[in-house]
Amino acid sequence: MNKGYEKLSCVYLGHTDNLEQRLEQHLLGETNSYVSSRKPFKLVWSGYFDNRDDAKQTEKQIKGWSRAKKKAFIEGNFELLKQLAKKKFKK
Repeated sequence: MNKGYEKLSCVYLGHTDNLEQRLEQHLLGETNSYVSSRKPFKLVWSGYFDNRDDAKQTEKQIKGWSRAKKKAFIEGNFELLKQLAKKKFKK
């Protein structure tokens, strides 16, 4: 469980072929990106994908989630994540 989430003011999602290099670029301000202007930042989750298309698809999916659902995912609260994933349709 990630206890540092409450201190975060924003959630950034992205994909890369080299995580360590990308984190260093962000820390040194070598990227013209959203996260470079939001220091300090904290990596709270990373995943490995067999190909770039799978990584991009997962990034797109998570970007569409509510903040509450992202928080549950980051904290590893999969029961809450399942509850938040249930769609509520108007009748």
